[in-house]
Formats: sequence, structure tokens, C-alpha cells
Amino acid sequence: MSVKIRPIAGTQNRVVVEAAAAEEKTKSGIIIPDTAKEKPQRGKIVSVSEIDEKGNKPAVKVGDEVLYGKYAGTEITVEGKEYLIMRESDIFAVI
Repeated sequence: MSVKIRPIAGTQNRVVVEAAAAEEKTKSGIIIPDTAKEKPQRGKIVSVSEIDEKGNKPAVKVGDEVLYGKYAGTEITVEGKEYLIMRESDIFAVI
């Protein structure tokens, strides 16, 4: 899985995340319609910036599964796939 996006760090490290698929069913088996699906807050890192302007390296790496804020990042579409570009500080946890 090679994405041809490489974020450039400004004041903070940047990461590109491929969001996980939205839930299709509840645990009890109820099918969730498209209009009621929530934006996922979980994804897999596909690219990271190398270093920020202060010389800090990112704490996360490609392949990490992460949890991030509901409104974090900027959505982009590349080659038909949707990604989020966000600051490393928008990531809450590595799973």
C-alpha cells in the first residue's frame, strides 16, 4: 500500500491517515443507514513528515493505527481513496 503523498511539516509534524470504514451495523445487528453513519475517529497512518522546523521527529510511524479527534484534519482524495492530513498533535492515541 504505497500512497504518493508526503506531508511537509510546518510548525508541527504532519501525518496522512487513511480513515477506517464507518460501522455498517450495531452490535445488536441493526443496519445503520448512510445518512446516520458517523465519521470514523480511527485510522491507519500511511505517511508522515520527516522532521518539523524545530528538528523534532514524529512520534508515530507508517502503519500505526491511531485514534484522532472527530473534526481533525483536512479531507483529500487521491487516486479514488480518501485520506486525512492532520497535525501529529491531533492524534490522541496509538492502538
